Amino acid sequence: MTQPLHGTQLARSLGLGAAVAIGMGSMMGAGVFAAWTPAAQAAGDGLLLGLAIAAAVALANATSSAQLAAVYPSSGGTYVYGRARLGEWWGFAAGWCFVIGKTASITAIALIFGSYAAPEGWQHIAGAAAVLALAVVNWFGITRTATAARMLVLATLLALTVATAVGASGGITAPQPGAALEPYGVLQSAGILFFAFAGYARIATLGEEVVDPAKTIPRAIVLALVATAAVYAVVGVVLLGSLGADGVAASDAPVAELVTRAGAGWGVVVRVGAAAASLGALLALMTGVGRTALAMAREGDLPRWLAAVHPRHGVPHRADLLLTAVAIVIVLAVDLRGAIAFSSFGVLLYYFIANVAAFAQGSGQRRYPRALQVFGAAACLVLVVTLPPEGIVAGAVVLAAGLLGRLVRRRRRRRRRRRRSAPGA
Repeated sequence: MTQPLHGTQLARSLGLGAAVAIGMGSMMGAGVFAAWTPAAQAAGDGLLLGLAIAAAVALANATSSAQLAAVYPSSGGTYVYGRARLGEWWGFAAGWCFVIGKTASITAIALIFGSYAAPEGWQHIAGAAAVLALAVVNWFGITRTATAARMLVLATLLALTVATAVGASGGITAPQPGAALEPYGVLQSAGILFFAFAGYARIATLGEEVVDPAKTIPRAIVLALVATAAVYAVVGVVLLGSLGADGVAASDAPVAELVTRAGAGWGVVVRVGAAAASLGALLALMTGVGRTALAMAREGDLPRWLAAVHPRHGVPHRADLLLTAVAIVIVLAVDLRGAIAFSSFGVLLYYFIANVAAFAQGSGQRRYPRALQVFGAAACLVLVVTLPPEGIVAGAVVLAAGLLGRLVRRRRRRRRRRRRSAPGA
């Protein structure tokens, strides 16, 4: 691992509470308000089983990320871990999967924000405006990002509390026993719901900005995941008990539907909370992708000019600017269809590499048993192949393009070095 270039070092300013807030903010966003519908369409009454599988896979992945982050507290997450434990190509594959998967997530979440915050026909413009506004917040430093994440998490929890309380007040019906569950549909729902859990990686990608990372990062990752899983479980039980699997599958906004069906006047609170949750996830995503791009640029896997860190605000401003521009273009040009599946494809492969890298760590660096990493790696692959086909195809094409592009760049660099070293050059 090369040392960071001069002017590319980030400052350590995040404590445990701030790191947990960023992790929760990135998880409790679009997933808790938008992933239930496609998951229910896939699993039906097996929705809660799909949620449990997604949470179990997320826990295995989170412990692997925590174990690795304690030893490699640098920006970049599994890109750094894969390079250190498995080799450059594994690291690049992890970094590229993260960048493409999370760029898809940014697109999806920005559009979801627009669907809650803007009138019909203005969703794309509102989503692009949200990306631009949060890029400005991110520009002024990670401590301001953490403060914004705390406020957005609180707004999200308020909205979910209102929705679940109102929904539960009308009575909850237990699922009918004996209903046949389709294993493929349950697994597909788990892959879709995994999209809602993937935000804990943002804590690891901020490893260079966390105080006492060897202790703070593992604790923050597990705390953020457990707290988020508990919230999701409560929401899932109330949704199924109040709306039923068919009602959840048929609603574009099932959490808001809880309030609407009860006839309560809290709909605006839920809508504002959903928009805040999307903003929180969007902010954390943009932060994490920028840091991974910074780490890849340091190693030459992306253009090295992206490795610059702003001398005053301490952020990877060039990487963030490029991400913002690309995200705005995509938000304005595409629809939400398939974005979650595409995102899950990239992120699940990213965590597959994280589990393999954690498995390769020696006894002196281990915090969790290898069996947990074997389960995590195998489960990631199973969930990838059960995703909707359009997400698999699009993800495979973009992943292959990235790997091919790196191969071409490496060959060109070798040819240039040979020319410079040739006699008479």
